[in-house]
Amino acid sequence: MSKIALVTGAEGFIGSHLVKFLQTKEWDVIGSYLLHGSNSFPKLRNLRFVQCDLANGQKVEQILKQYEPTHVFHLGAQSLPTVSWADPVGTFESNAMGSLHLFEAVRHMKRPPVVVSACSSAEYGHVPASAIPVTEEQPLRPLHPYGISKVCLDLLAREYFLDYKIPAVNLRLFNTTGPGKTNDAPSDFVRQLIRIKKGLQPPVIEVGNLKPHRAFLDVNDTVRGFYLAALKGKRGEAYNLCASSTHEIGELLRTAIRLSGVKAEVRPTSRLMRPSDEKIIFGSTKKIHKQTGWKPMFSIEQTLTSMLDFWDRVI
Repeated sequence: MSKIALVTGAEGFIGSHLVKFLQTKEWDVIGSYLLHGSNSFPKLRNLRFVQCDLANGQKVEQILKQYEPTHVFHLGAQSLPTVSWADPVGTFESNAMGSLHLFEAVRHMKRPPVVVSACSSAEYGHVPASAIPVTEEQPLRPLHPYGISKVCLDLLAREYFLDYKIPAVNLRLFNTTGPGKTNDAPSDFVRQLIRIKKGLQPPVIEVGNLKPHRAFLDVNDTVRGFYLAALKGKRGEAYNLCASSTHEIGELLRTAIRLSGVKAEVRPTSRLMRPSDEKIIFGSTKKIHKQTGWKPMFSIEQTLTSMLDFWDRVI
C-alpha cells in the first residue's frame, strides 16, 4: 500500500525539511500551509500543496476526504513562546482549536491515518536539576501560553487514541536547529558571522546570556524522528526528541566563529538578555531509542557548518 502523508505547517522550518525527507522515501506528500506555499519546492509528481487554515474545520475535513492520507504529520502551529504572551488567544485558536479540528476530521474518516504531532519540551516548564535529563514521566507544568497550548495538543491526541482508537503518536521536541532556522542562538550567531564575512556589518557579534546549556538537535535528525515515530512509535505514547548532549551557548558561539574563519568581537547587550533563562534544557531519549531505534546522527559541528553554508548562499 502506497504511503500518503499530509504535513500541516509545511511552510515552516521543520515542516519544509520533513516534506523533502518524505519525498526521498518516495511517499506521496500533501503539504498544507497557512500563508506561504510551495515557492521553495521543485515541481514533482509526488508533491502538492494546499492552503488550509486549521481553524477552518470544514476545510480540514475536505482535505482529508480528498487525499485520504495514510499518515498525518501535524506541525501547523503558532510556535513562538514570546508571541504567545502577546497573543494568547491567537495561539490557542491555532494550536489547540486547530488541533481539535484536525482530530475531529480524522475521527470521521473510514480509515484513520497515523497522526504524529509536534508537541514541545515547553510542556515541562521549569525542571529541577535532579530531574535532568527530563523523562516523559515528568509532570507537565508549562510557564507560558505556548507551552499550555502544546499540553492541550498532547492530551487531545491521547484522548482521541483512548476514546476513538486514532493511532496517535506525540513527539515532545526540544531545541531544533539547522539550515533555514531563525530566532534561535545558533542561527543568530551564524547569520551575523556571514554578514561580517561579506562586509554587511561591523566585525562585532551582539549576544545575550552565553551561560545556559542547550541540546540543539539537527533538523535532519528531527525529521527522521518523525518518520520512525510514524512507522514504529507506540500508539497513544509521547516521546522526547532531543540531542544526545548539551553545549553551553558560549561554546556554540566559539565553535561557529572557528568554523567560519571570521574574526569578530563578542559584545553582550542588554536588549538580548531575557528576564530568566533555564540553566539547562535537556531531555532523555531512551524511550524513543528503545522503541523505534532512533538516535541523533549529526554532530553540532556538522549542523553549524551546514547553517554557515546555507546563509552564505542566501545572504
